[in-house]
Amino acid sequence: MLGSVAKEKSDITTLDINCLALLPSDPPWLEYPPLRMPNIKIFSGSSHPDLAQRVVDRLGIDLGKVVTKKFSNLETCVEIGESVRGEDVYIVQSGCGEINDNLMEMLIMINACKIASAARVTAVIPCFPYARQDKKDKSRAPISAKLVANMLSVAGADHIITMDLHASQIQGFFDIPVDNLYAEPAVLKWIRENIPEWRNAIIVSPDAGGAKRVTSIADRLNIEFALIHKERKKANEVASMVLVGDVKDRIAILVDDMADTCGTICHAAEKLMEAGATKTYAILTHGIFSGPAVSRINNACFEAVVVTNTIPQEQHMKDSTKIQLIDVSNILAEAIRRTHNGESVSFLFNSVPL
Repeated sequence: MLGSVAKEKSDITTLDINCLALLPSDPPWLEYPPLRMPNIKIFSGSSHPDLAQRVVDRLGIDLGKVVTKKFSNLETCVEIGESVRGEDVYIVQSGCGEINDNLMEMLIMINACKIASAARVTAVIPCFPYARQDKKDKSRAPISAKLVANMLSVAGADHIITMDLHASQIQGFFDIPVDNLYAEPAVLKWIRENIPEWRNAIIVSPDAGGAKRVTSIADRLNIEFALIHKERKKANEVASMVLVGDVKDRIAILVDDMADTCGTICHAAEKLMEAGATKTYAILTHGIFSGPAVSRINNACFEAVVVTNTIPQEQHMKDSTKIQLIDVSNILAEAIRRTHNGESVSFLFNSVPL
């Protein structure tokens, strides 16, 4: 009896599978369920809907349906308007405008998608909120960036995509993957296309903390760099500035990751013109421009102040003709596409997608 079972088994294993192609349909025991790749869903918070729309237009998909509203006591309410079960979800929300409300809205959206059985939830945060509070620089100071990282993780985020963090070590505050994209390739492209005499330029950092950023750009352009050492007596106020480097008879290009009230870059521009610079440009990743920033830019000696659209700039551009825009939606869209398809994102560290 054992011999007959073995014989039947050997008959099955030696069956010529190629012959099955000639049959009208495969036998039921050869049918397997197809492997399903999760679909991509992109939702926008209320902080920067224009950027989210540009991202989905670039990817050729529609923005996910979501309704965000506030109750009369100003509590945030979020309703995800379509199924996200088993989907790869991306939530685009920048740290700008009413920062605390927008941060809370993002946390609620992440949690709503997570408990609705989304396969993966990625928070796309072009401008990371509270990034300047990244260290304990005086007694009893909070490290709020770490707190925000904890909140995002607890809400259910599986992955973070952000751009030009104020301090790269913020990535270490997370126990989940963080992709910190750089605006540098887009900045290099803008300099080459819009400053005709860029070979006679010098890249300047308005503080010592940005030295690494400007040396990288200067090396890529094969030009020199300088930096300005500043001392602050208190937040948003600069006490003194010292220029290190020679800018005489050159175009000075100030590069920084963010500008809030613009006191630093406007003082820096004056210092550069006093030192003999022929023209001054400022290139910033995150143009927050709060308080008197726009009027300071209008009164300063800049040829142009160039910012990316990680933060909405429509109103600022109406208020000042000096403010120009670099669109980074293509970088964010490509990062989302590569993450969704399981491809490497490191290509974007040195190149701008076409």
